Amino acid sequence: MIYQSAQDYRNAAHKQVLLFGMSGLGKTYLSNMMRASGWFHYSVDYRIGTRYMGEYIADNFKREAMKVPLLRELLMTDSVYIASNITFENLAPLSTYLGKPGDAAKGGLALGEYQRRQAQHAKAEVAAMLDTTRFIARAQDIYAYPHFICDTSGSICEVVDGDDPHDPVLAEIADHLLLVWIKGSEAHRDELCRRFDRAPKPMYYRPEFLMQVWGEYLAQEGKGPDHVDPDAFLRFGYARLLESRQPRYAAMARWGVTVTAEEVGAVKSPADFDTLIARALDRRAADPTFAA
Repeated sequence: MIYQSAQDYRNAAHKQVLLFGMSGLGKTYLSNMMRASGWFHYSVDYRIGTRYMGEYIADNFKREAMKVPLLRELLMTDSVYIASNITFENLAPLSTYLGKPGDAAKGGLALGEYQRRQAQHAKAEVAAMLDTTRFIARAQDIYAYPHFICDTSGSICEVVDGDDPHDPVLAEIADHLLLVWIKGSEAHRDELCRRFDRAPKPMYYRPEFLMQVWGEYLAQEGKGPDHVDPDAFLRFGYARLLESRQPRYAAMARWGVTVTAEEVGAVKSPADFDTLIARALDRRAADPTFAA
């Protein structure tokens, strides 16, 4: 780890922290707070949706617009410009492109197309993670930001292997940032499931896990792939996805430190954040198994 103790972290001229864990537990909350206090905020999802999947997203918009005669004519004559407006706070264009598998009449994608977009996302996420160290240098050299916080996607654990000491992505980022797992409790998981049930959103699945859950859902419902309700499938898979991610997050945590979602909820200022990280480093020094 780049900081071996709380004192190392507090004395560092350049504090560099990467947050990971389930979506909804405070990664972006903390990142926005630190950005407001003068840290550089690198959002992996934003990087994915702009640098690596921006053209896919815009082309999908254009594909839909071409179905409308007026818009088709305007596009063919370069009279209109279509682009996504992704921001740190609004990643809807990326989610919309990722989509949901199932019945086209209910907004679903054919499984093959869904898998193609999933593969694009996985490749983009790896690339965006590997860009992190370059952005650390840019933040310091161009903009003179002293400190750096990386706000990762909830699916980071799907594209790295925390049990592999030579994982290329983890090895790269751990050389430059302190990895911090925001660990949720069962109560947090249940609340996330309730929130997701109200408004299902597209998710990234490891290919083998996607096919496992897809097969289970088809068997349970007795439906063909083209008749699957996309939102019903996402609801079916969400709790299973969260459960499958927990050991993967825990393996990643051995590369850094762990804080709880309750601790994150108590952070109200940049000083509180520094205390949070320092406390986690002290725990790790006292008991290296705490991270797991």
